[in-house]
Amino acid sequence: MRSAVIVFPGSNCDRDVAVALEKVTGQKPHMVWHGDAALPKTDLIVLPGGFSYGDYLRSGAMASHSPIMREVIKKAKAGTPTLGICNGFQVLTEAHLLPGVLMRNAGLKFLCRDVWLKVEATDSLFTKAYRKGDVIRVPIAHGEGNYFADDETMKRLEDEALVAFRYTDASGNETAEGNPNGSRGNVAGIFNETRTILGMMPHPERMLEPAHSGTDGRRLFEGLLQSLH
Repeated sequence: MRSAVIVFPGSNCDRDVAVALEKVTGQKPHMVWHGDAALPKTDLIVLPGGFSYGDYLRSGAMASHSPIMREVIKKAKAGTPTLGICNGFQVLTEAHLLPGVLMRNAGLKFLCRDVWLKVEATDSLFTKAYRKGDVIRVPIAHGEGNYFADDETMKRLEDEALVAFRYTDASGNETAEGNPNGSRGNVAGIFNETRTILGMMPHPERMLEPAHSGTDGRRLFEGLLQSLH
């Protein structure tokens, strides 16, 4: 499985996701600089977490206009599987590849801890290694992860089952206490209409092996390998 990780100025999780991809797939991903004009031939594009361009203007706003994003947008719209994690999710919304926005956390504080997620959909190459309703533990590390969309968009996400993950408590209940950042509908991750693009705020690459205190994130990468190998 060939993969490409896009590296922006301020990315700080690009190596984390590169290590995760290599451990699961056995192949090193291409590390593609934001100023490049072309992507290598790839089966998967990953936009990693971090603070691209220092989060100036809005998180992900400047990165969405980087030279490489013209090619990322073109490939993603043509069906190349594309994964945005944390800042990568913010970039995907700013590039209008996914609907909605990521705003400041409701508590106005940066959050770095493990959270519980419920797997809402398994009919995608990203989530096929999970079971619908699985409750998994994955870390977050963000200050602007509060997902918001208007009523019409939220209805479409719900009606078309485009919510991939929701924040819950440890028992899988969608509670205010289990929602760390105030995201509307407890949304932690969403798909595009064809489920070939996934944006999520939590970091599956940081819950990959027992040394991370759990392996719940590993199944996302295993599902990708099964689909794209």
